[in-house]
Amino acid sequence: MTGYFPGCTLEIDGPVAVIAMSDAKKRNALSHAVVSGLEAHVDAALGDPAVRAIVLTGANGVFCAGGDISGFDGETLPLRRRMPRLHRLCAKLAHSEKPTVAAVEGGAFGGGLSLALLADQIVAASDARFCASFAKIGLIPDLGLLATLPARVGIGRAKEIMMLADDVTAADALADGMIDEVTPPGQALDRAREIAADFAAMAPLALAYTKATIMRWPMTLQQELAWEAHGQGLLLASEDLQEGRAAFFEKRRAAFKGR
Repeated sequence: MTGYFPGCTLEIDGPVAVIAMSDAKKRNALSHAVVSGLEAHVDAALGDPAVRAIVLTGANGVFCAGGDISGFDGETLPLRRRMPRLHRLCAKLAHSEKPTVAAVEGGAFGGGLSLALLADQIVAASDARFCASFAKIGLIPDLGLLATLPARVGIGRAKEIMMLADDVTAADALADGMIDEVTPPGQALDRAREIAADFAAMAPLALAYTKATIMRWPMTLQQELAWEAHGQGLLLASEDLQEGRAAFFEKRRAAFKGR
């Protein structure tokens, strides 16, 4: 199944949905067309019960060039109105019950880097580049980067990346923990599909609750134990647990249904 929306495409292949930003003229910058397409396709993927995992990528050899600065003409009101819309999209990606994988080819700059870091797993081609370029144009990092980047690389390294706005290579991003895997050029999307398929084979309720718990950090140990007890109690009554238990003893792959 495929779908098209100006600036963005959606392809659903079995349990995996691939959402690709596609605005070649603007290098997939977050224009109105791209953001509208992301909103429509993220909602479609999240609302499709057959979809178990989502891949976010960019077409035309680049992930995302960041904000569409052609619209930054000093009129602050339209930009301020745009932020809640982008924040709702970020929250959907970050808090999605379905695992997400970012596949980065080319560049992930500014808001593009922010979008990538909302994913649960990030795969990048070896020639990919990352840059928190906000300070170069007089802005602070947005779309969650002030939270997601320190969580991945630590506060000190995050300050360096965000305040100096230097390019980071895929190799350095991997060493920093900013991304999770590096592939040869042109192979990031294929690898992301494989990871998404692996996610899709896991018990959906268990993954959803794991994500929900992690998103509540930082927590004290007692808070985590209380949240864990609540979640485990729900999962112990699920059909997925019975299927997983049967598959374990029968030495076969489980066929989870998410209930």
